[in-house]
Amino acid sequence: MAISLSNQQKMYLTTAGVLLFGVGAYGLGRVYPPLGPSAGTVAPAQRYVSSQVSEGDVTLGDTSVPELMQTDAFELITKDPNLRALAASPGFQAVASQPQVMAAVMANPQAFASLAANPAAFKSVAQAAQSLQQAAPAARAQNAGMLAAVWGHSKAVQSLASQPQVLAAVLANPAAYANLAANANAFRDAGSKAGADAATTNAFRLLSANSAAMASLQADPGVFKSLAANAGSFKGLAAGQPQVVAATLQSAASAAERAANAGISQQAYMALLGNSNAFSLLAGQPAALEAVSKHSAAFASLAGYPQALAAVMGNANQFARFANNSAAFSQFAATAGKDSRFANSAASFQKLANDASAMQAIRTDPGMFKAVSANAAVFANLANNAQAFSPQMMNTIGRNAAAFSNLANAAQVNAAAKALNAYNANSLAASAAAAGKLNQASMQAVLANPQASAAMLANPSAFAAVSNQAAALATLSSNQKALLAVAAQPNLAAVMANPSFNAALNQAGVSQAAADSRSK
Repeated sequence: MAISLSNQQKMYLTTAGVLLFGVGAYGLGRVYPPLGPSAGTVAPAQRYVSSQVSEGDVTLGDTSVPELMQTDAFELITKDPNLRALAASPGFQAVASQPQVMAAVMANPQAFASLAANPAAFKSVAQAAQSLQQAAPAARAQNAGMLAAVWGHSKAVQSLASQPQVLAAVLANPAAYANLAANANAFRDAGSKAGADAATTNAFRLLSANSAAMASLQADPGVFKSLAANAGSFKGLAAGQPQVVAATLQSAASAAERAANAGISQQAYMALLGNSNAFSLLAGQPAALEAVSKHSAAFASLAGYPQALAAVMGNANQFARFANNSAAFSQFAATAGKDSRFANSAASFQKLANDASAMQAIRTDPGMFKAVSANAAVFANLANNAQAFSPQMMNTIGRNAAAFSNLANAAQVNAAAKALNAYNANSLAASAAAAGKLNQASMQAVLANPQASAAMLANPSAFAAVSNQAAALATLSSNQKALLAVAAQPNLAAVMANPSFNAALNQAGVSQAAADSRSK
């Protein structure tokens, strides 16, 4: 299919249905071999020797751009006509200029494609994320309390939340309803006896007529005691908005239920709440999660120094040599500044080298480097968010290795991670709205798009920049199938999320300006 790039900008958005499907076995088979020790790695291929290096593309001694250009995955992107057309579009390059945004899109392309279809909503959520990030520390305890209240009571809470006015009445006085759950008629009459308004009375009537809902309450009368014990967590929550409270509790109950299905303990799940986006990203890469669970102490030590962790994740093959020589890593960390490739992370490595306990953990388990190398592509895709992978999260995963190291359990863990992420966004929005820090429209936008909102919370400024790029939003919304196909291939996703990807495209001549100049 011949494409005149300078005349096809409009076609970028209409060819989404066929993008990537022409890649076929040639591309995906070579870039992501399914078997063998090199599976999941980004294999080098001596393809490009370019002199088109602009002054702003790289820093002195930085080899990240040329190394990226030598991969099969990058070659595929630049040589396949459809992938090249997508990569050359102004909208795509606007997204690619924000690596953390691209990494989030690769982790959840469907959520972002849906949200980007409504530019006003995208911008509203991006603005809300900036407000929520500031409000998050103060809301953590309240949100943890709500999750604790529903733990072990998911079905009963979901039944109550199905009628928001009933839930609001129960939250106002949980103990008063504890003895009524076993008697549908008494429960039905409770609203009117309390002098409730017509809407609340009707809500009680509807719930009491729902046999399945009443059965869940009769089977779990302890739910009222749990709600009473955590009453402070609901105080003032989106006051006067029972629908918001119900949506938040539904989200919490869903998260708790999925965690139980995945075999994740309450203690672990609560500990991961503060790092829900990072946990979700990691759970989306089961092989990486398994590696962390088996080498958690070493990963936790690296996580204390985010730039060093990012360097290891993004350059797995460079660090594989330390798997059998931990002493050599100690020497490298102390003198990392001598290697121009790691100039930006040298200070972080030197601080790590001076941390005796962290270095001891790494020396005790140098197999961590082998595990990263065996899953180079997926860790490279996570490198952009290394600052979010806290030592506490790594240690929590290690303490619950039975749940996180079982690849057969990967789907359940991933579902639980996404549910926790959604609850985090929903609960923060409700808490911020109650505190007057988030307007009604923004809160509703977050509640309607919890997965995208949670990702934006991690990098609000980057998403704010993209929200002002109409072409970027059009590319995301119109290329959902293409982005889903790319995201399904770890090597392609890792290349597109690489911080050097945009500069590499420019050097390879894959840019709108380059395309226009060639067509003249």
